[in-house]
Amino acid sequence: MENIVLYPSPGIGHLISMVELGKILLSHSSSISSITILILDFPFITGSYSSYMSSVSSSFPSIKFLSLPSVPLALGDPLKYQNLEHLKFEIFRSNNPNVLESLNSLSPVSAFILDFFCYPAVEVSQSLKIPTYFLFTSSASSLTFFLNFPVFDKISSASFRDLDITLEIPGLYSVPANCMIQPMLDRGGSYREFVKLAETLPKADGIIINTFESLEVRAVKALKQGTCLLDTSVPPVYCIGPLIANRGDGSKNNGEPRHECLKWLDTQPSQSVVYLSFGSRGVFSKEQLWEMAFGLERSGVRFLWVVRAPRREEKGDAFFKPPEPDLDSILPEGFIERTKEKGYVVKSWAPQIDVLGHDSIAGFVSHCGWNSTLEAIDAGVPIVAWPLYAEQRFNRIVLVDEIGIALPMNESKDLFVSSSEIEKRVKQIVHSEERDLIKNRVLDLKDKARDVLKEGGSSNVALTTLMESWKQ
Repeated sequence: MENIVLYPSPGIGHLISMVELGKILLSHSSSISSITILILDFPFITGSYSSYMSSVSSSFPSIKFLSLPSVPLALGDPLKYQNLEHLKFEIFRSNNPNVLESLNSLSPVSAFILDFFCYPAVEVSQSLKIPTYFLFTSSASSLTFFLNFPVFDKISSASFRDLDITLEIPGLYSVPANCMIQPMLDRGGSYREFVKLAETLPKADGIIINTFESLEVRAVKALKQGTCLLDTSVPPVYCIGPLIANRGDGSKNNGEPRHECLKWLDTQPSQSVVYLSFGSRGVFSKEQLWEMAFGLERSGVRFLWVVRAPRREEKGDAFFKPPEPDLDSILPEGFIERTKEKGYVVKSWAPQIDVLGHDSIAGFVSHCGWNSTLEAIDAGVPIVAWPLYAEQRFNRIVLVDEIGIALPMNESKDLFVSSSEIEKRVKQIVHSEERDLIKNRVLDLKDKARDVLKEGGSSNVALTTLMESWKQ
C-alpha cells in the first residue's frame, strides 16, 4: 500500500487544488492507503481554512492533515518583509527541517508532491530518494512562461516594468515585458526567488499540471517535446485536470442555509446576469469601485457583484484579510437602491461554483486566476478577462488570443479601467456576436473537460502514467 505526501503553498486556492488532487488519486487507485497533506503555520492565513480541512477529513478519512510546527521566522514581525511572496519563500526554506522530520516519520513515502512555490523542499525529498513531483496550479501555458524565467533574466539588467520589448517563449508566445508576473516586474523583493524556482522545476521527477490537453494543445505539445525551453530538458508533464471542487449547495460551510445571492439568481431570466468576482486577493481602490459601479449602472445589464473593501495602501496591508466592506461608504450614493431591480451586491464572498453553474449567469468578469478559469469552463460560462496580480496578465493573453474563451478588459497605462470600458464589455458578454463565438467555444471545452477524466480520457491516462512512474 502506498502513502502519498502532499505539500501545498499557503492560500485556500492552492490548498483546494492539492486536496482535489488527493481525492482524484484515491479514486484512481486502490493501492493508495493514505494521503497526508502538510500544513504550514503561516501568519494570517492558516486558521482561515480550518473548517474546510475538517469538512475534507470527515468526508475523506484517507486524507489526513499534518500541521507543521511554527518556525521562529513566523513568530517574528512579518511586516519586515517586502511582500507576501518574500515572506512565503522565507517560511518555506525555514520549514525544511520540519518537512524532513515529517517525511521520515511517515516513511515509507511512495511519492512527494509539492506546490511549485514550495520548491526549497525538493532538496529534502530528493535527499531521501523519494520520487518528487511539482503540482503546477496554473496553466500549461504559464508553465512554459515560468520555465523560461532564467532565460529572460539574462536579457537585461533593467526591470521588466521598464522594458519595451517582447519576451519569446520558443514556438509559442510573444509576451510584452510588462505582462511578466507581478512579483518579477521589478528586480527587488522576491525576484531572485522566482528565478531559482524556475531553475528548480526541471529537477523534479515530473510536473503535474491542473489542465487538460485539449484545452492547451500547443503548450502541452511544446512541454512534452521540450521545444518551449532551449538548452534545458523538461521533465515529464502530467495534465490531470481539471481539478475542481465538487458543487455544493451554495453554503460556505456544511449545514449553513443556501446563500441569498443564489435565491436572487433564481428570480432572474436565463442567461441574463453578469457575475463579477476577483478572487481572494482581488481588491480595488475606491475610485475604481466607483468606476465599476457607474459602468454597471449605465449598461443596464443585470449583475451579481462581489465587492471587497478597498486597498488601504498601508505597510503590510497585503498580509491581512480585508475588513468587511461598508457598501454605503465605498459605493456611489444611492447606487444599490437605483440598481436593486437588476443588481445584487455581495460582501466579500459568494459560492462561486454554484453561481457559475446557475442558469441565469451569462458571463463572468474575472481576474483570470486559473482556478476561476477552470470553474468557468466547467460551467460553460464566457469570461471578461480583467487581470490583477500574479501571472494573470499573461493568462489574459492565453484566454483571449490562444484559447478564445474571453473578451479583454482594456486598461489605461496606470491599469485603471474606465466606466465606459466596463459598460462596453458587460454588454458584449451578454449579447453580441463576439459573445456567441466565445460561448460556443467554452461549451465545446466544457464537454471535453468532462470526457478527459473518463476511462481512456487524456487526464485519466495521465493519472495512470503518473502513478506508474513512482513505482519504477
